[in-house]
Amino acid sequence: MADCTDWHQLAETVSFPTLAIIDGRKVPAVSGQTFASVNPATGKVLAEVAACDGRDIDLAVAAARRSFEQGVWRDRAPAERKAVLLKLAELLRVELPRLAVLESLDMGKLVRDAHDNDIANAISILQWHAEEADKIYDEVAPLPPGNLGIVRRVPLGVIGAVVPWNFPFNMAVWKCIPALVAGNSVVLKPAEQSPFTALRLGELALEAGIPAGVLNVVPGLGETAGQALGRHMDVDCLAFTGSTAVGKLFLRYAGESNMKQVWLECGGKSPAIVFSDCADLDHAADQIAAGIFYNQGQVCSASSRLYVHAPIARRLTDLLVQRAGRHRPGDPLDPASGLGAMVDARHAATVMRYVEAGKREADLATGGCTATVNGAGSFIEPTIFTGVRQEASIMQEEIFGPVLSVSTFEHEDEAVRLANASIYGLAASIFTDDLSRAHRVSERIVAGVVAVNVVDPVNPAVPFGGFRQSGNGRDLSRHAVDKYTALRTTWIRHRH
Repeated sequence: MADCTDWHQLAETVSFPTLAIIDGRKVPAVSGQTFASVNPATGKVLAEVAACDGRDIDLAVAAARRSFEQGVWRDRAPAERKAVLLKLAELLRVELPRLAVLESLDMGKLVRDAHDNDIANAISILQWHAEEADKIYDEVAPLPPGNLGIVRRVPLGVIGAVVPWNFPFNMAVWKCIPALVAGNSVVLKPAEQSPFTALRLGELALEAGIPAGVLNVVPGLGETAGQALGRHMDVDCLAFTGSTAVGKLFLRYAGESNMKQVWLECGGKSPAIVFSDCADLDHAADQIAAGIFYNQGQVCSASSRLYVHAPIARRLTDLLVQRAGRHRPGDPLDPASGLGAMVDARHAATVMRYVEAGKREADLATGGCTATVNGAGSFIEPTIFTGVRQEASIMQEEIFGPVLSVSTFEHEDEAVRLANASIYGLAASIFTDDLSRAHRVSERIVAGVVAVNVVDPVNPAVPFGGFRQSGNGRDLSRHAVDKYTALRTTWIRHRH
């Protein structure tokens, strides 16, 4: 467990990966430029990282294309690909404490959450996908006698993956491993705010036996390296997790280049609905608080909108305010801390602009202020607003911070209408002890993941993704591998 390690001591000994991984080698940016990776909890520079641009992306894509065409990974027996990926999982488990420290230092995440949940679960997800490698079956079509129709899933080729800063290791695994399982080669562009664990993943992939050029990791700014990957004429598919605004840019880049497939997992404004027949309001409060305060609310599927049946609204709000008191900002390397730092000062300022708008639009129940830890850092108190109107900015727009907007409803139809009144459709939660209502309401909610009596469950056996402007395609489950493949039909006519 996280509290068994001296995290501050370990933080003094970790080394920071700073070089790109292109064609099996660790290299600086062609330009020689770097960018600073800053610890948001202290404001101190951790390391200078290679600031790659279009020239580096060209080299990485060329290496990926070469490895794919040569078949060094694509043509290996599925069981062999599985063995290499399982070895990677073993290497990552050995590195788990250091990976947790890297992620905590890099983006302000609580080291407890990084170690016990995020990275540990991502390694398990990697192993789950690895086990799929030799279990992907093709199809035979039911054609007339004398004809044989073989339908095969074949790898697409070169996959570009652009991942966000809030779960840098998890998202790298969610995108890259299913693509590798399918036999593709990958160019991964981590977010500039948190590149370390993705770079370490690339280093350990080489150690595990993934051939040179099959997994390339290219750090850089979104407007340079990210855009270059999105516009590249030799990338067959682009997978992205991040904001809806940037997701729309990748769709545009694809249309203006080679019409590459684009799979998007974008923003969210996920509702939680609590009915008065919920028998355990303490459990509901625990789940909702975790759903909005985990990772400082920097979660695309965070339960940031709460609709409560009016008769229980006061009681549930009081319980949530109590929970907020347990999520006080603290040193991310201290397992006793309840809330880490925001990813950087600029994002913290953006969140606080929403908080100030909320003070004008609604009633502040708790929080609403910035904080420092040891006199430094980009921290924000857990914040709850009540009496929030549906049209208020804090109810409609993705804040991506520890800010919960609470409103009430009188009847079931109103709850459904309010929950669905959003441009997003990523996730939703329903709390009820009425089995019929659970089925009835979950079928009416517009969201890719609807959870009953729990918030934001994640398991590799079930797909994750959304509707509307939350994106398309799915991560996790067998469907994640499918999206990195194409169907090839071979029709054979034979003597009958």
